[in-house]
Amino acid sequence: MDFNAFWIILTGALAAGACALVGSFLVLRKMAMLGDAISHAVLPGIAIAFFLTGSRAPLPMLIGAGAIGVAASVMIEALHRNGKLQQDASIGITFTWLFAVGVILISLFAGAVDLDQDCVLYGEIAYVPLDVITTGSGASLGPRAVWVVGSIFLLNLLFVMLFFRQLKLVSFDPALAASLGISTALWHYALVGMVSLTTVASFESVGAILVVAMLIAPAATAYLLTDRLKRMLVLSVASGVLSAVGGYYLAAVLDGSIAGAMAVVAGGQFALALAISSRRAGAGNPAFFPVSQLISNQHEKSS
Repeated sequence: MDFNAFWIILTGALAAGACALVGSFLVLRKMAMLGDAISHAVLPGIAIAFFLTGSRAPLPMLIGAGAIGVAASVMIEALHRNGKLQQDASIGITFTWLFAVGVILISLFAGAVDLDQDCVLYGEIAYVPLDVITTGSGASLGPRAVWVVGSIFLLNLLFVMLFFRQLKLVSFDPALAASLGISTALWHYALVGMVSLTTVASFESVGAILVVAMLIAPAATAYLLTDRLKRMLVLSVASGVLSAVGGYYLAAVLDGSIAGAMAVVAGGQFALALAISSRRAGAGNPAFFPVSQLISNQHEKSS
């Protein structure tokens, strides 16, 4: 394996792992499409951050995206609770409106800035080895994308490890969490903020399509294979990494899109997990657990 292939696979694996960690909680909370919504809704935040700073540096982009991601979640909840709209309708209205605002902002200033929809949403992972960080002496420290996405992966891992109990209780039993003094709203928006940071950090490197696929498919695959949350997190990250590795070599064989091939492998793993879980459930082996069963098992372990 040459170094270019290594950096591409490593970037894809880190992005997939970061998405899988937060995506698992989205799947358990029946909020999987919120990841898709946020991945489009953060476009105004990216545009505003660029206009204010004149830079495409990761930090202002992450701050802008995180702020708009949380704002989008607040709007979705407000429409759902106060506007009496269904959750899916609230998500659809919010993310299409915010995405359209972002497109308008970019188009208005497209002649004066180095920013467009393609560079924000449709990143090409094959170009990762071309943008490297160098020291003052000219020594290469590796692709910039690896450092950015790797930092987000470590941040997500630290977030899940430090606040595992709160995230578990809020995801499985918000009423119990509230009775224990845990703010469900705080942890909801904290999770949304992490999803926002994860999506925008991966945009330019791997593209929005792969980000959305990795937020949902590995977590859904792991959910079909286990009824333990910690095991689900490990399996979801493993599934994401396998998607990155398998997708790269599939793209090499087909001479096609690397990000698209990674998403296809992720979907193939889900289909295989679905077939296995359905067969075992039909044979009387309780390998497939609905959410209610998963919640029950988590309560037993907590008590």
